[in-house]
Amino acid sequence: MCQDAVAGRSLTWRRYETTSEVTVGGAAPVEGPDATSRETVGSVLRACRLLEHFGADRPVITLAELTAASGLNKPTVHRLMTSFVEAGWVHRDAAGAYRVRMPVFAVGAAALAEFDLRTEARPALEDLAARFGDTAFLMVPADAGAVCIDRVEGGKPLVVAGIGIGTVLPWHAAAAPVVMAAVDPAIRERALAGELTAFTAATYVDREGFAAHLATVRDAGIAISRDDYLGGVSAVAAPVLGRDGALEATLSLGGRSEDFTGEAGDARAAAVAEAARRLSTTVGARPA
Repeated sequence: MCQDAVAGRSLTWRRYETTSEVTVGGAAPVEGPDATSRETVGSVLRACRLLEHFGADRPVITLAELTAASGLNKPTVHRLMTSFVEAGWVHRDAAGAYRVRMPVFAVGAAALAEFDLRTEARPALEDLAARFGDTAFLMVPADAGAVCIDRVEGGKPLVVAGIGIGTVLPWHAAAAPVVMAAVDPAIRERALAGELTAFTAATYVDREGFAAHLATVRDAGIAISRDDYLGGVSAVAAPVLGRDGALEATLSLGGRSEDFTGEAGDARAAAVAEAARRLSTTVGARPA
C-alpha cells in the first residue's frame, strides 16, 4: 500500500458491485481463461519454458538435467529440443548436451535494447491481478521510501483507491518496502534508524523486533504483511534483483486480509515469488 508523497497519508476506499464483466483501469473487459487458452499452443509454451533453464551460470544442459528440471517426460523434452536444434537455436554436442546458439542471443539483445522496467513487469502485474483478483504493484526504492510506479487492479470488490503511481510507502510497513529493507543493506540501515510510526496495532514500532523481522524476511526471500499499514488489508511482496543481486524493484499483491491466509495465501506468495524471479532473470540480463 502507498503513502502519497505530496498529500500525506490520505487513503480512500471504493466498493464495487460484482458484475459479470471486470474492467481494469478503464480498459475493455478482460477475456476469460477459455478465450486465452484458445490462442495458445501448449507445445510452444513448453518449449519456451525449456529455454528458460539456460543461463550464464548454466550454459550447457544435458537431456537428463532438462527432464528433471522441467518435470516433463524425456521423450517430450527430446522432441522439443530436437526442434530447436533443427531451427538453429540450440546446438547438441557429441555427448548429447545442449547449448543455446546465437539466434537466441540476437532475440534477447533486441529486447534488451529497448528495456523498460514497467513494460517488462506489466504482463506479470496483469497476470497476478487476473489470477487472484487482488491489486498488483510494481515498486522501486527511492530516498523517501518505496515508490509505486505501476499497478493493476483485480476483480475483487474491495480496492484501495489511494494507492496510485507516484505514491510512497514508509520502509517499515507493508510488504513491498519491508522486503526492500530486508534485502538491501543501505535501506535496512536507513529503515532501522528512522522513525517507526504506528499506522495500526500490527505495525512494527520496536527496532529490535523489526530488525528480527527483517532477518526472517531476508531468509525467506519474500515478505507478507498483515494489517500493519491498513486494517483489513494484507500484502505479499518479493524482490526483483538485477546484476550481482542488487535490488531493482518489487512485485507485490495487496487485498483483503482473509484472502492472504492458508492455502490461498500460500498460492499468492508462491505466484509473486515466481513472477519476481522471472523478472529478475530479465533485469539481470541487461548489459552493464
